[in-house]
Amino acid sequence: MTKYSKKAQEKIEDVMHERKKGKLKSSSGEKVKDQKQAVAIAISEAKEKGLKVPPKKTPAKKTSAKKSKAK
Repeated sequence: MTKYSKKAQEKIEDVMHERKKGKLKSSSGEKVKDQKQAVAIAISEAKEKGLKVPPKKTPAKKTSAKKSKAK
């Protein structure tokens, strides 16, 4: 499991409470209703403050097998 700092966890918790109360707004100014969007906002705000947030998972690179010439 990825590790978030205590301060980052508190920030995420605060943002989730804001969403539940209907006070959390997106960058366009509309209310955030989706939980996943609220988590994304919380993580980005924690990163902006310089809190310890693990890097986003990226898919593994696929290596293509080289085709040998048929003689």
